[in-house]
Amino acid sequence: MNRILDFYRLQESDGLYLYWLKEILVAAVIFTLFYGLSCLVRFFLASVAPRLTAATKTDLDDRILERISPPLTLFVVCTGAYYAVHYLQLPAKVQIISSGTIFVINVIIFTNIAYRVIDEIMNWYAATLAEKGREGLDRQLIPLAEKVIVIFLVGTALIITLKHFNYDILSLVTALGIGSLAIGMAAKDTLAHVISGFTLMIDRPFRIGDRIQLSGGQMGDVADIGLRSTKIRTLDNTLLIIPNSDLCNTILLNQAFPDIRAKGRVSLGVSYGSDVEQVKQLLVGIALDVSDVLRDPAPEAFFVSFGDSALNMALFFWVDDYGKLFATSDKINSLILQRFRDRGIVIPFPTRTVHMEKGE
Repeated sequence: MNRILDFYRLQESDGLYLYWLKEILVAAVIFTLFYGLSCLVRFFLASVAPRLTAATKTDLDDRILERISPPLTLFVVCTGAYYAVHYLQLPAKVQIISSGTIFVINVIIFTNIAYRVIDEIMNWYAATLAEKGREGLDRQLIPLAEKVIVIFLVGTALIITLKHFNYDILSLVTALGIGSLAIGMAAKDTLAHVISGFTLMIDRPFRIGDRIQLSGGQMGDVADIGLRSTKIRTLDNTLLIIPNSDLCNTILLNQAFPDIRAKGRVSLGVSYGSDVEQVKQLLVGIALDVSDVLRDPAPEAFFVSFGDSALNMALFFWVDDYGKLFATSDKINSLILQRFRDRGIVIPFPTRTVHMEKGE
């Protein structure tokens, strides 16, 4: 009787051994097929794909191909490992841990591939903006866009991973939505500044380095455009910080747009009896004697109006950089005083004559 039982136990153990041998062989075949597929993908990416991308006018596809080739082949191999392990009839906990670990690795690799593609596209777009002379936009908008994309990719990868392990995504999204609504209500002013910051970056009424003048009279160069506020370096070398929502709702003057040329004006009066045409020619000649004054457009002088004690004149001139306007005006004013003194042209000061009648 014992010999019969031993015979059946031997038959059962042999069957179990053959069963596991079959499982392992099938899993090995699955992994081998995917490994061979990864070799084909590596060959295609290294030999065939570069010929196709070389025929395009841009180098964007070449750069994307170079960056995604290593992780893409690794993704194919890990996918084969996942299906091979998933095929094996392992104990429940071992199956969950092993296949889940490989699945998480696959999600990380795929997220990395997506990030590399988007990163190359953003870098190419930033270089295109720099070639067009719009490098200020890539310093403001590109880093912010990259952060938003990274948050989106990480969030998507997290949701896919949780869904794979049968977690309730709907309740998580609902909780996040309610939390976001509460945060939005509590920080509505900050959100208004942030949205206004996006508006400034997209609409671009000014760029970093532009000289602007606010409706209140403050003037300075834009030092930084942030999400919450914009920093302006004034002419006194102080930093003026303005919330973006306030800046979006105010009227401002951008002296650097459409270009950095600036128009200057010198107003003065000459005494009655002066030769107006001679004064205008003299003013234009004075402006042309200053090296920073542009010849095109040429300076112009005009007889503006009759004043109480003088004939009001105005001289208009252009400089190639608004930063030179004050210094150029100083040179012109100094030359006007000197030339007018040499020519005997009087710049009168306001006078008033009072006649007093003696009562009888």
